[in-house]
Amino acid sequence: MVERRAAHGKTPAPASRPKRRRASLTLLFFVVISITALAAIWGTLEHFEYPPRLLGSYIERRSLGHHPLVESIGATSRTLLMTADRGQHGPHRGYPDWAGAQTAIKTFARESPAMHEVLVQSSQELTRAIATARPGDAITIAPGTYRIRGANSIPVVRPGRPGAEISVRATAPGLVTLEFEMVEGFHVQAPYWTFENLTIIGVCENDSACEHAFHVVGAGAHFVARNNTIMDFNAHLKVNGAGGRFPDHGRVERNSLTNGRVRSTNNPVTPIDVVGANDWSITDNLIADFIKSGGDETSYGVFAKGAGERTRIERNVVLCEFLLSGHAGRRIGMSFGGGGTSSDACRDGRCIVEQAGGVMTSNLVAYCSDQGVYLNKAATSLLTHNTLIDTAGITVRFPESTAEVSGNLVDGVIVARDGSLLRAEDNIVTANAWLYLGLHPVRRLMANWALLDLAWQTEAPRRSHTADTDHDLCGTSRSSTPTYGAFEDFVRCTDRQAPSPAATRLR
Repeated sequence: MVERRAAHGKTPAPASRPKRRRASLTLLFFVVISITALAAIWGTLEHFEYPPRLLGSYIERRSLGHHPLVESIGATSRTLLMTADRGQHGPHRGYPDWAGAQTAIKTFARESPAMHEVLVQSSQELTRAIATARPGDAITIAPGTYRIRGANSIPVVRPGRPGAEISVRATAPGLVTLEFEMVEGFHVQAPYWTFENLTIIGVCENDSACEHAFHVVGAGAHFVARNNTIMDFNAHLKVNGAGGRFPDHGRVERNSLTNGRVRSTNNPVTPIDVVGANDWSITDNLIADFIKSGGDETSYGVFAKGAGERTRIERNVVLCEFLLSGHAGRRIGMSFGGGGTSSDACRDGRCIVEQAGGVMTSNLVAYCSDQGVYLNKAATSLLTHNTLIDTAGITVRFPESTAEVSGNLVDGVIVARDGSLLRAEDNIVTANAWLYLGLHPVRRLMANWALLDLAWQTEAPRRSHTADTDHDLCGTSRSSTPTYGAFEDFVRCTDRQAPSPAATRLR
């Protein structure tokens, strides 16, 4: 048998060899294409302005009113994106005892010789003492529970003066409970009033009938709310102008503002709502569970807007959903600008900017279905050393907004939108792409973010230069190389038996 040979005397290669080569090239091609596509997707997500929870809510809203199948797809998309972004926190059995009003201390301001104690033992005596108060009166309520109803509010119209403020107080926290069955509790229309150590509860069957525990207006400057526990109102503290005047220089210190149920109302739900006033200080408060089921289902923990200036929000704990959770709607932690202000309520009659020169520092914001911090037409804002967990992060919006953002620890993104000017330097944030994959590296820095145990899991991440603020949320002095976020050492919060000197210094 004669063996056949190819031309030039070469043996032909096996038929499978070219096929393997082609298969290898095809596989390589698909690997390259896949890597390129993944890189493109990653880059797109990184520059995408919306984290998953916001995109999910947007898709669901746009699907409403369409074919039931489209609505179902929208609802499913929101659920999947929310689950990836948020995770599950809790269960929580009570509010943290290291935040907000303290029950073991007495917090009276320094009493001057001009002070005159007025003891009251009934709701009638209380309203009478307020109506006839003189500078220096310390209206002290005897221990007990007082139900006040039958009027829209308790008018507070007699002015105090510097060094002779008028106060309404309990001798110690937890001794006096005021139950308001009225639209507004204290309607403060005169300057230099202080309210402290009170427990105030809205007891209206209709949530729209219990609007405010305090409504501070017009001439009500130099108002102080200190160490009060306030529950079950739409806007626990409402501040706005009246008659062309605005109540400037207010202080809201170490209060607990919460709700025991979802607020079924179309009215605004914002525990601290400041419109048009200048130079307010909001410090060391607990603000939690402000969920709104009516209207646009959008609520805020605290905002300042209406063309006011120099609001300082410092060392607060804002827990959008804590004992209440799993409800529809949008919860935003802190804001300068809120949802905007009608021109007739603005200090300048125009609201070219909603807030100027505002500062947010050393706050904890957690468990919010929407942004942790939202700046809307907020000029020259400063955000330093805040910790945000389970929120959409920080959004700065519109050309009027300018912000310096540094030293923050953000389980989310920091975004500039719609022409705003943002200078964000030296923050720890989460890449947006990680959020779409359900990954949260910032949370892994903490012992148990879901149960609000925010002690450092490993060595604390530190900045390389001096802190911008004197004290962290626990009242600890910051080191020359401070940690990112609100806490130098979270254990100091849980260990302390009394508030820090920074929080309780006599005034």
